Parts: sequence; C-alpha cells; structure tokens
Amino acid sequence: MNGEETLLVAGSDFKYYDPKMAPNDGTAGSDVVVLVKSEVVELIRSLVPLLITYGLQFLIYVTSIYSCGKLGSMEIAAASLALCTFTITGMALIQGFATALDSYCSQAYSSNDFLRVGMYFQRCSLMMLAFLVPMAVLWWFSASVLLVFVDDQQLVIMAQQYLRWNTLATPGLVLFETGKRFLQAQHIFNAGTYVLVLVVPANFVLHWLLVWHPNYGLGYVGSPIAISISSTMQPLLLGAYVYFIDGRECWGGIDLRTALENWVPMLKLSIPGVIMIEAEYLAFEVLTILAARFGTEALAAQSITSNVASLVFQFPFSIAVAVSTRIGHWLGKEDLHGAKTTTKVSTLLASLIAVTNWLVLYFKRDAISRIFTDDEAVIAMSDKVLAVASVNQLVDALNVICAGVLRGQGRQKIGSILNLVSYYGVALPVGYVLAFHTSLEFLGLWYGLICGVTFLVLVQITAVRFSDWNNVLLKAKESR
Repeated sequence: MNGEETLLVAGSDFKYYDPKMAPNDGTAGSDVVVLVKSEVVELIRSLVPLLITYGLQFLIYVTSIYSCGKLGSMEIAAASLALCTFTITGMALIQGFATALDSYCSQAYSSNDFLRVGMYFQRCSLMMLAFLVPMAVLWWFSASVLLVFVDDQQLVIMAQQYLRWNTLATPGLVLFETGKRFLQAQHIFNAGTYVLVLVVPANFVLHWLLVWHPNYGLGYVGSPIAISISSTMQPLLLGAYVYFIDGRECWGGIDLRTALENWVPMLKLSIPGVIMIEAEYLAFEVLTILAARFGTEALAAQSITSNVASLVFQFPFSIAVAVSTRIGHWLGKEDLHGAKTTTKVSTLLASLIAVTNWLVLYFKRDAISRIFTDDEAVIAMSDKVLAVASVNQLVDALNVICAGVLRGQGRQKIGSILNLVSYYGVALPVGYVLAFHTSLEFLGLWYGLICGVTFLVLVQITAVRFSDWNNVLLKAKESR
C-alpha cells in the first residue's frame, strides 16, 4: 500500500481504496464520507472504555483522600501533601514514559510485527522501574525535602510515612500503565475497565478494613497500604485477562536480555513525554502554592477547582490516548491519509468536549462547589474561580488533543518544548503579574493560565497543521 491509498475502516474490516482507480461518478466522495464516519465511530468506541478506566483510577485516590479526611484535618492534609508529591515525582514519570508506547506498540502491531509489541512493553516497563528507583529513595527520605517547603514538622513526617508505604504501589502502577498500552495497541480497550471494575470496590473494602475496622484497622497508614494492595492487583488481573481471554497474540514470553538493550531510541520519546505531562502538573501545583498567599478561602477554592479540573481533564485526555494509538496504527500501515483524517476528526471531537466542559463548569459551578464544602465564603470564591476555569476548558481540550497527535507522530520533543515555553514563559509570569500587581488578585493566576494555554494551543495547532507527514512516516519506519 502506498501513501496515496486511503484505508477505510468499518469495525475490524479493512478495505483499501486507491483514488487513481476511482470512477468519476461521485462515489469517491462517498468513500471519503465513509472514512470520516468510521473514524468518528472508532474514536468514540475507544473513548468510552478509556474514559471509564481513567475515571475509576482517579476514584481510587479520591477514596484515600476521603478516608483520611474522616480521620481529621491533619490526616487529610498529610495525605494531600503526600499524593501531591507522588503525582509530581511518580505518576507524571509513569504516564510520561508510557506515552512512548502509544507510538511504538501501535506501529508495531499495525505492521504485523506482533511479538515486538510485547518486547516494547517489557523494555518500557524496565526503563520506568529503573528511573523510579531514585524516586523511591526520595520518597523514603522525603521529610528533609518537604521541610524546605512546609514548616509543620508533624505534617511532613506523616506525609513521609504515607509516601513510604505508597512506594509499594509503584511496580503495580508501572505494569498496569504499560499493560494498558500493550492491549490498546491490539484494539483491546475494555480490559483496563474490567480490571478496575473489580479493583475499585476492593479498594473501598480494603480502606474500610485497614483504616476503619475496629480490630484490623491501622488508621492513617492503612490508606497507603490499601492503595498499594489495590495497585498490585491491577497488573495481576490484567495479566490474567491476557492469559485467559485476549491479547496473547503479541506476547512472546519474558525476554529480559532484549528488553535491556537499545534504550536510547525509546528514551528519546519517553523523556519529552515526561516533560509534556510534568510541565502541566507542576504549573498547577505552583498555582496552589501562590494561591495560599491570598488566604485560606482562596486556597480552598483553588483546591476545589484543581480537583474539578483534574476530573474534566479525563475527557479530552482519553480521546488523546485513543488518537495517539490510532495515528500510530496508520503510520504502521504507511497510510498518511488515514492519519490526517484521524487528526481532523479528533479536532472536531475536542471542540465538542471543550464546549460541553465549559457549559457544565460555568452553569453548574455553584452546585459543584457545594459538593466539596458548606462554607459560604469558600463557595462564593470557588464560584468565581470555576467561572474563569470554565473558559480555560475551551482551549485546554484542544491543547490536550494536539498533544495526543504529536505523541502519535512521535514528535514528543516538539510538544515538550512548547509546553515548557507556554507554562513557564507565559502562563506563570503573566499570572504572577496579574495576581500581585493588579486588582484581579487570586483570579489573576487563572487568567495567566488561560493566556499560557491559549498560546500553547495556537503553537501546537500550527505544529500539527504544518506537519511534514512524509518525514513523520520516515522517522516512524526508522524507529521500528
């Protein structure tokens, strides 16, 4: 198949269409319509299980915050500080490294190099675990670092205690994240959902037993232990799914010798992927730190808005993962028309999600605020912040999808540079000036974020719009 052919997809049936052979009777146009419609169906089919999966994963840690919150203000503060630290130094690395598999695994599978999919899974998993070893040392002795930022010694010691137990969750989180990519490359999107449908209720039970049970409950430390057990269950159940149900086609057995070789090409995609995700995570944490200067109400409002923003972020991010995988498949089949069509369709879906998120956050902001607090002063402040944050959703959804396209193309390096410039060259400096040198105060931080994300969208859309797809395809073939 050459680059001029169009690959039409209807479920799992493939039909090849060469425009040079098209009759001059209008049927070519109808084939293009079929291609667009089939791409919409394929992306939505991928989106639903991905959205459920990421939502359920988010719920696991919400359970921990809820459980610790019921123990007292010190417990919830310590758990929040620990999870914030783990998100920046752990989860951002895990998710960032895993983005390389969106390109590698999907391209290998679509080019019928099935066993290489399993090898990429093993290689990426080993890389991630190796990079997380120094992070585990940091978590074990995290009190000395956290004391630089937090004055409360008891709070810091409790956060360190949480992080030490939560370290046990890391191998499970790594293997589950890479395992999902291993299966998604094979068009198996439901496996992660099935696993989490079992794990999330188990996580509730574990929290009840280890935190609350009168005989077995351990109190505060029971929560990270429950998280670690739940996280370990995830890859075990995912492995059982592969062994007994589906996905074995791409598994050739454990081959550590091959997996330990040739890390550099994958690192060239993984490290920029980490930077892309880390840039946004850190920017939000800096906003939280700066918000604390405007008082308790502002900090509470920022916490509410950040949690809500993290939740609605799952919608465009789920599409972005599906788009990255889809583009990787097209490149593996050397079909540039299909890749371009996926890019256009994903932009349309991103626009619809952006508008939906804005409508919900803006018109339901008071109801959302009241879910988190009964304090009328905090609710009033939160309503103002959510109104501004809703505007951010209009551009952030497009930003997330464009990042997904760049990952699918294997151009994470460009995305990482643009993210750093946008968040740290535009968003935070502009936000700081508006917050501390104008009457906007706390809201100025969010206006600065909107400026940064808008700039990021414009430059990423430009990068995607003027992509040299032939060069993208050439580099994709060279990396295999």
